[in-house]
Amino acid sequence: MQTISPVGKPIDPERPLVLAIAATGGLRIAAMNEAAENAGIAIGDPVADARAKADSLQVRTADSGADDAALRRLTLWATRYTPTASSWCRDPWNEENGADGFFLDIEGAAHLFGGEESLLADLAGRLNRFGLPARLAIAATPGMAWALSHFHAASQSILPSGKEAAALAAMPIEALRLSSESRAMLRRLGFKSAGTLMDKPRAPLAARFADELLRRLDQALGRIDEPLIPVTAPPVYHSLNYLLEPIISQQAIVARACRLMQNLVHVLVRDQVGARALRLSLFGLDGAVETIDIGLTAPTRSVAHVARLIDLKLDALAAMQDAGFGFEAIGLAVTHVVPMPARQIESNIDRHLQLRATTENDDDIAALIDALRQRLGPNRVRQFEAIPSHIPERAEKLTDVNGETFQSDTSRSEDSYWPLANDKTRPLLLLPQAEPAEVTALVPEGPPRRLRWRGVTYDIAGAQGPERIAEEWWRSHSQSAHSRNSGNPVQGSHLHGNERQSGLTRDYYFVEDGEGHRFWLYREGLYGRETAAARWFVHGLFA
Repeated sequence: MQTISPVGKPIDPERPLVLAIAATGGLRIAAMNEAAENAGIAIGDPVADARAKADSLQVRTADSGADDAALRRLTLWATRYTPTASSWCRDPWNEENGADGFFLDIEGAAHLFGGEESLLADLAGRLNRFGLPARLAIAATPGMAWALSHFHAASQSILPSGKEAAALAAMPIEALRLSSESRAMLRRLGFKSAGTLMDKPRAPLAARFADELLRRLDQALGRIDEPLIPVTAPPVYHSLNYLLEPIISQQAIVARACRLMQNLVHVLVRDQVGARALRLSLFGLDGAVETIDIGLTAPTRSVAHVARLIDLKLDALAAMQDAGFGFEAIGLAVTHVVPMPARQIESNIDRHLQLRATTENDDDIAALIDALRQRLGPNRVRQFEAIPSHIPERAEKLTDVNGETFQSDTSRSEDSYWPLANDKTRPLLLLPQAEPAEVTALVPEGPPRRLRWRGVTYDIAGAQGPERIAEEWWRSHSQSAHSRNSGNPVQGSHLHGNERQSGLTRDYYFVEDGEGHRFWLYREGLYGRETAAARWFVHGLFA
């Protein structure tokens, strides 16, 4: 455990040292050094009793937040053995598991290390090199493994499947991971070992201890499952490479990642899926783990594309600046996949070439977006999304580009809200906000003949329109975004203030001057019905 050490008070390792946490009845001992243990201090003792046993006792407050972060880092490091690693609970006084270890689900992974004995020896050796001597156990259930690691005579033990009842019977009731109240109640009733509970009728125990006692007993014996919460989401596919020599350079990491991706491509092709999210894990010699998450715009099985994204991500991160003594293992996990069936070859060669060109264009765009997201950040790349609205400024919005929102050319069907490719009635550039303009027309509702905009006068050579767009009646009536704080209401109208400017009809014109400049402008308000003097706005520009 870690401590919040007061400034100016160094710790003497030769003197008794304890870490205390707040509990019922005052401060209690949560951890201690060897000198404190030799003085007769025990975990859970009140600090006042500990001071009576050791005159020169050093007391520090335990930092539970730092402990939780350190345990999570250690559990993340343990994913080098299996993708499913779960740390124990944070507060040892409120949770039954304690806060001093983690579970590993090694089913299907032990053979990669030469068997359970070899895996256990490798794990113990690495933890010892970190200065963390540990008690390790392998059993068929998490509850039984926890009990063996805490109460078995040996620091390392492996229990064959089916022997849980015999091993648990000889252990104290603390091996069942019960709350302190339940343990105290059992001891008052004369139960000291777990074996004395196994043959007792279940109904009285359920009535006295609710479901806690029987649930913990059944979990340890494998009668009911005990779900574990992994420190990271288990990957869909996973490939891990243990290195004979540690690597440091970015080029070496990318090269190893390519090999791992090549291994994953086979299963992705077999299952007809593509990777949409990956996680690269770099396991350092010092126990630190660097994880790099990579999101993709479109599903892929391309090794070169993934390698390029990893290279860009490493450029943008500080992981390579503090590689320490290097990385001894590297893992690549596919955390999210989507269906990616094989593409059918068209019998019509022209149609096939057209579809292939469109698909390759989509792939190139997705690759470009992925590269920009790795370099600039996941929320820095955006795209326009079509909205079902006739009002031009409401017909689209900017959204973050990801695999769920990416709209390729092939995904924009004829039923989408985007204008068709041959629709020339909408400008290439829509201004962020329609800008007022001075327009001269022969009659109030006639086409424009002269336009003055941004201080420049344009003589209109031709005009097409009007295209009338009315306000969407199902929306709440609010003032037009392009006609606020001004307007000429019809005399005698019963509307007042801003209400006079709500829901004004627009007449759009496509105009061109003698030099070829083309504008998209509109007249706001119907003459004599909505306004006495209509106003004009430039809303877009054509190429």
